[in-house]
Amino acid sequence: MQQAKYHGSCLCGAVQYELLDDFNDIIQCHCQKCRKATGTAFATNAPVHKDIFKLVQGAAQLKAFASSPDAKRYFCGECGSPVYSVKDTAPEIYRIRIGLINEDIPHHIAKHAFVGSKANWDQILDDVPQFDAFPT
Repeated sequence: MQQAKYHGSCLCGAVQYELLDDFNDIIQCHCQKCRKATGTAFATNAPVHKDIFKLVQGAAQLKAFASSPDAKRYFCGECGSPVYSVKDTAPEIYRIRIGLINEDIPHHIAKHAFVGSKANWDQILDDVPQFDAFPT
């Protein structure tokens, strides 16, 4: 059995997961949907292949919301913590919300996405590459 590299959990602990391998890019998304879903200026996400994501606990508490015709956002139905999102065009990729990871992460933010629609009150104060839409 493969040992988990990272462990994640929602605020109340009802939903718990493991990542069985490392991930690379950390992306801060500044689009309006991410702001609405998190209640903050951006969502901090990392794309991972679904094969390394293992839901350990909380399948019954995990709820989904179709935030657009081609995407669903999964969250804890108890505490509301956002867990991950999936696009219909790439169902093998989960965009996990890395704020739920318990361990220290050795990576840094790789890029800012959708800065063309970021909140007017938000200031990006780092030198990380910025993209008006989603970077390809």
